[in-house]
Amino acid sequence: MHQALPPALRDAVDDFAEHLSRVRNRSAHTVRAYVTDLVSLLDHAVRMGCVDLAELDLSVLRSWLARQRTTGAARTSLARRAASARAFSAWAHRAGLLPADVGAALASPRAHRELPSVLRADQAAALVEAPSRQAPPTNPSPTNQARTDPKLPNQARADAERTDAAAGPASCPADGAEAVPLRDRVLLELLYATGVRVSEACGLDVGDVDHGRRVIRVFGKGGRERSVPYGVPAQRALDDWLRRGRPAMVGARSGDALLLGARGGRLNPTTARQIVGAYAETAGLPRTSPHDLRHSAATHLLEGGADLRAVQELLGHSSLASTQIYTHVSVERLRAAYRQAHPRA
Repeated sequence: MHQALPPALRDAVDDFAEHLSRVRNRSAHTVRAYVTDLVSLLDHAVRMGCVDLAELDLSVLRSWLARQRTTGAARTSLARRAASARAFSAWAHRAGLLPADVGAALASPRAHRELPSVLRADQAAALVEAPSRQAPPTNPSPTNQARTDPKLPNQARADAERTDAAAGPASCPADGAEAVPLRDRVLLELLYATGVRVSEACGLDVGDVDHGRRVIRVFGKGGRERSVPYGVPAQRALDDWLRRGRPAMVGARSGDALLLGARGGRLNPTTARQIVGAYAETAGLPRTSPHDLRHSAATHLLEGGADLRAVQELLGHSSLASTQIYTHVSVERLRAAYRQAHPRA
């Protein structure tokens, strides 16, 4: 669809993508989503007879969103696509490609926000302590069975971890399998103790950990840097991992990465999600993702009396509105407890 656009429109898409990546410092995932939306919009504009970008107007944008809605797009998808159109319109106007910022008046449906899934404090504790109490969890798939089968050599187990970020031959020493629970424990502890995103946890380097102050340096969305504290249990897990676990898994491709995969490269977020989900399943907990641990950390902080602004800073939210959803989570939990316990509820 991108190649089928007129050259001028295709060049505008490419320039906008470069602006998002180089100037706005957006992630590759964000750039890909915005470009996909923009190509769809411009393809629709061409079908309506707009052969030049200057002919793009509000009626075309509204027609495009209406068409998306009739094809079954969810409200959240429509809201994101409208945001993509507004961002492009504003950029094109500043760049002199549009005579006016036609997207400024584009309204979008308000996305319905469901309350996030949150573990109880005892469930979160059971999850982060699971690697210390059991062998690494397995899934029924052949890949996971190969990764943890003690009858197989370490090379076979390492080759099974195909979602590892680094390619090449496995580099774990003979006792590398014993380091896996230490790695899993520190991953779970950091996710719950700090509330960081899984990509932020996997992006940590050894030098990002300040052991004296018990603080990690995190680079979040848009490259924004923040310092996040962690507690004593996470410090113990870090000490064990750095002293006994990481040296057993480190290899030529490790670099400064804090968390490593079986092949010695930086731990991949996909693998980290599998680790969290597998331990939650074997611990008898509801289906849990790293983001659920982030939700749980924020909710438990607020329930414990933390200031909303402090939680916003800890999570790296640019807007307080993103953090306020956790106050609703706490209220809903209070209502549920009231309905269950009060005789006249």
